[in-house]
Amino acid sequence: MWDERYSGTEFAFGTEPNDFLRETFEQIPVGGHVLCLAEGEGRNAVFLAEQGFKVTAMDMSEVGLNKANKLAKDRGVAITTQVADLADYKFGQDKWDAIVSIWAHVPKTVRQYVHAQVGTALKPEGVFIVEAYTERQLETEAVGGPPASQRERFGALQNFQHELVGLNEVFGVEKLRMVSEGKRHQGLSAVVQFVGKKVSN
Repeated sequence: MWDERYSGTEFAFGTEPNDFLRETFEQIPVGGHVLCLAEGEGRNAVFLAEQGFKVTAMDMSEVGLNKANKLAKDRGVAITTQVADLADYKFGQDKWDAIVSIWAHVPKTVRQYVHAQVGTALKPEGVFIVEAYTERQLETEAVGGPPASQRERFGALQNFQHELVGLNEVFGVEKLRMVSEGKRHQGLSAVVQFVGKKVSN
C-alpha cells in the first residue's frame, strides 16, 4: 500500500517538516544521532539533517525512502535509510540521542513492542518526540489518520505515559490543531503530542 502511495512524483505529505517537530527539535542534543520511525518520503529526516543532526530514516517502503534520499540530495544533506518493519525492528541500546515518531500508526502489539525498546535505545538525556492522531479524529472533517476499522492504531497520551519506562514526560497533550501536510493531512485535526526524556544514569 505505501509503495503505491509514494509512487507518484508528488510528496504525499509535502516536503516541509511536521510542525510539532519544528517546535521541539531543539530539545535534541546538538549534533546527535536521530532515528525517524516510519519516515516515508523523508521530509522530517531531511529537516533534521539540515539542522546538523546525523539522521537514520527507517520505513517499510523502499519507494518512499528512495524519494527521501532524493529530497536529501536536492537539499544538500545526507541521511541514512533503512527498509525495515517496526514489528521486528531492533532499536539497539544507548544508541540514539532522539527517536522521532510522527504519524507512525501501528497495531497495539507493535506499539507496545516499540515503546518497550525506546527507553533502552536512547542515550541518557535522549528524547522521544511523538505526534499522532487520536481517536477523536474520526469525529472531525479533517483528512488524515487511520480509518475507523483500525481504531487501535490511534494514539493516546495515556499510552505514552504508561508504556515508556525510563522516560520523564517533558510535554504531553491531546488537542485539536490545524494540520496542512500535502494532500493527505489537512484540516482541524485531533492529535496527541508527547516529548519524553531519558532519565540520566
